[in-house]
Amino acid sequence: MGACAVAALSTAAAAETLTIATVNNGDMIRMQGYTDDFTEKTGHTVEWVTLEENVLRQRVTTDISTKGGAFDIMTIGMYETPIWGANGWLVPLDGLSAEYNVDDILPAMRGGLSHDGTLYAAPFYGESSMVMYRTDLMEAAGMEMPKAPTWDFIREAAAAMTDRDNEINGICLRGKAGWGEGGAFITVTANSFGARWFDEDWNAQFDQPEWANALKFFVGMMEESGPPGYATNGFNENLSLFQQGKCGMWIDATVAASFVTNPDDSTVADKVGFALAPDTGLGKRSNWLWAWALAIPAGTQKADAAKEFIEWATSTGYIELVAANEGWANVPPGARQSLYDNPEYQKVPFAQMTLDSINAANPNEPTVKPVPYVGVQFVAIPEFAGIATEVSQEFSAVYAGQQSVEEALEKAQALTNDAMEAAGYR
Repeated sequence: MGACAVAALSTAAAAETLTIATVNNGDMIRMQGYTDDFTEKTGHTVEWVTLEENVLRQRVTTDISTKGGAFDIMTIGMYETPIWGANGWLVPLDGLSAEYNVDDILPAMRGGLSHDGTLYAAPFYGESSMVMYRTDLMEAAGMEMPKAPTWDFIREAAAAMTDRDNEINGICLRGKAGWGEGGAFITVTANSFGARWFDEDWNAQFDQPEWANALKFFVGMMEESGPPGYATNGFNENLSLFQQGKCGMWIDATVAASFVTNPDDSTVADKVGFALAPDTGLGKRSNWLWAWALAIPAGTQKADAAKEFIEWATSTGYIELVAANEGWANVPPGARQSLYDNPEYQKVPFAQMTLDSINAANPNEPTVKPVPYVGVQFVAIPEFAGIATEVSQEFSAVYAGQQSVEEALEKAQALTNDAMEAAGYR
């Protein structure tokens, strides 16, 4: 008893102020509203630096690579974590409490946030991607969505649901430039068509027929059934279109399910169904795997207090705190098995499909043909973000009608091989 009391006192005596960099999405903003609970439990206070996704990536990357020490905790993803862990830039998350139960974190999330078996970031929420569709429009088209559709079915259904006179697009998909925006979407689509970024010797593969097939299919489907100006639509633009009733289908992050089914925001909340991301029968679905996760930069002087925050924010206790205040549909999804074993959460209409989608993505074997890299919608090497941003810009120019598929793939092939040669891979 005495030892526990001493431990509690020593924690309180060493109360710290933690600076946390995070992304400006709904789940993270919600977490800021519960920070008092953490302060009450530990005595530590928190200062938030909330940034738009592209700005966040830039700021934390600069800070960690220069050992700037501006942050005690950073919100990072599956792309950065294994690379930075390997560089020694992050504090390993070993020695977490028994009560925290690290084994409850879904294997896909643990694997994507580890390097050589060591966890370097804890998932606040996890996601894959899936089909969200209008059940009323599907019925009116005389079609039925399978649990595991093919791309051919999706294209046929999109054409059947399109009603240009009433501004209803059969399908809304990302075309916006950026490796994590339209770049992520076309990469997973290409995976399902048998394409890959690199062969086993790090040669770019954009000159192979699988990439041409995927890109031509995507462009053809979007011209038939997509919204005008889809070349500049990302996650937020498509979410808005879907909530306004202007999309028959939307394939995107599983985390969007709670937004499209929320009657406060969505005009079609009671007419949404879910299905696995489509495939072409080659054994790979077009779904990604991602976690927004919390990590501790090696430069902090407050690693112990930072670890306490990460335990609080990514625990089952935090999930229960949100559920008690805002309902089970609004808890951070996709991180823990116990959430999906919970009978209350099982009543949430998108719970099982989210879990099935996460489990369908394998970052260690993301493609039909073998590859030398880890990552489903990205390649986990430091050079990827720069290369893929440029490639995505070439593809967006196709979607905007500024160049042909062939021209874009030729440019993508050349710029990727040049960059890989300069970096010493080839």
